[in-house]
Amino acid sequence: MKHNHAHMVTRRPQGKKRLMVALVAACSVLGAALLPVGQARADNFPSKPVTMIVPYPAGGATDIVARAIAEKLTLTWKQSVIVENRAGAGTTIGAGAVARAAGDGYTLFMTTSAHTISGHIYDKLNYDPVKDFAPITLVTKVPLVLVINPALPAKTLPEFLAYLKKDGASVNFASPGTGTAQHLSGELFKIATKSAITHVPYRGDAPAFTDLIGGQVQMMLATITSALPQIKSGKLRALAVANGKRVQALADVPTFAEAGMPGFEAATWFGLLAPASMKPELQQRIYKDVAAIVATPEMQRRIEDLGGDVINSTPQEFGAFMQEETAKWGKAVKASGMAKQ
Repeated sequence: MKHNHAHMVTRRPQGKKRLMVALVAACSVLGAALLPVGQARADNFPSKPVTMIVPYPAGGATDIVARAIAEKLTLTWKQSVIVENRAGAGTTIGAGAVARAAGDGYTLFMTTSAHTISGHIYDKLNYDPVKDFAPITLVTKVPLVLVINPALPAKTLPEFLAYLKKDGASVNFASPGTGTAQHLSGELFKIATKSAITHVPYRGDAPAFTDLIGGQVQMMLATITSALPQIKSGKLRALAVANGKRVQALADVPTFAEAGMPGFEAATWFGLLAPASMKPELQQRIYKDVAAIVATPEMQRRIEDLGGDVINSTPQEFGAFMQEETAKWGKAVKASGMAKQ
């Protein structure tokens, strides 16, 4: 028994040693997997489908741009990039969902200038439009175009301004939502023309166009991207482009300045954001992939055909631009006399 006991004593440490070696090896493997987690996220991203939230209904300008990029990202990443439309409340419903999401790259946000306007319009947002988001890239800027229902007795901007002086109180202007660039530009147009037009907000471009074509509303400052099909088909009449120069997609439509209303310029933009907690290396990785797509002649042509100017800015440039936009639209909100809701 003594011999056995001695034998057991000599074997027990060896068993412990083997166990310790196994544990150290396991910890080393686990440590190797855990240590470069930030880098792994950027290198191995994406390993599952990605959701790109659009804060407007399907069929509008933002949706068109988002789907074009999502389609190409799906090929680049070999993972589905699904566009999810979360419309309403001047883009704040979609923005709120993104602000609350994880910054792991699986929730992206294709939004517009309305994002930098919302803080001036809505009193109790549950997010900060700048601080709670990581800028990826500003894809494009799109000038607005003044479109009217063709039943109105005006073929040119001067004729429409004369009509507003006489019957302005009967004119309603549509927008894809309160607090959008289209809405605020309409308010600034109202101030500039000293007219009595009334704002009617919709949940996106598509329903706004339906009522504009149907005659329930009479005018809209719309993005060229979304208005182009209706203008080309003759369902809407384009009077002037709110840009410094004519736009290739509507070469026969004069600028506001050419039509006798100098200084009136308005545009919206389309940019890609992510939740603020995104790691810089992943932010940079997604930017590079999107920028490569936007830089292709095919995508540039697509954006230009939709009336946009290709920007393709870096995250840093887009972040600085968003701060400028926030300040600019704050002044426009004050000028229009709109109170927070």
